[in-house]
Parts: sequence; structure tokens; C-alpha cells
Amino acid sequence: MKLAALFVVILTGAMLIYAGQDLPAFGDSESPAYQHRMTQYFIENAESESGVTNIVTALLANYRGYDTLGETAVIFTAGMSVLMLLRRREL
Repeated sequence: MKLAALFVVILTGAMLIYAGQDLPAFGDSESPAYQHRMTQYFIENAESESGVTNIVTALLANYRGYDTLGETAVIFTAGMSVLMLLRRREL
């Protein structure tokens, strides 16, 4: 059993290292993430498209709503799990 777990860990690590070779250098201004100019679009259109003056709120609520809902569900589930584990039971 321990050998199988070790194999899975080594295989996963090797795959992550292999996939990491294609990542751009940290802080590279020529990387694809900086080429799409979406930031300027969000700054210019967030208020008119969402009706919210706060850009961060507009991005989280309107543009990334499903993402935010999923993250909130995960955090809520983790919090409830901790509360259930730490609650006191009276016998």
C-alpha cells in the first residue's frame, strides 16, 4: 500500500514539474496574461455593465459569479465541518 502511494506521489510530482516547464517566467511582461488587455476593459465597462461603482464587487459578483459561489460554498462547508468537529457533546 505504501509503495502504491509513493508511486502516485512521484508520478504527480513529475507531471507537475513537466507542466511547469511551459509557464512563463515570473513577472514577464510579455507573457500571454499581459497581452489580452482585459483589465482596461473591466475598468472602463464595469460600472455601466453591472451598475456597481466598486470594480472589485462588479468583477466578483457579475463577471465571476459562479466562481465566487463555488468558493463561498467550499469555505462554508469547511467552516461547518470544523464547527461540527469542535462542538461539545453533553452526555
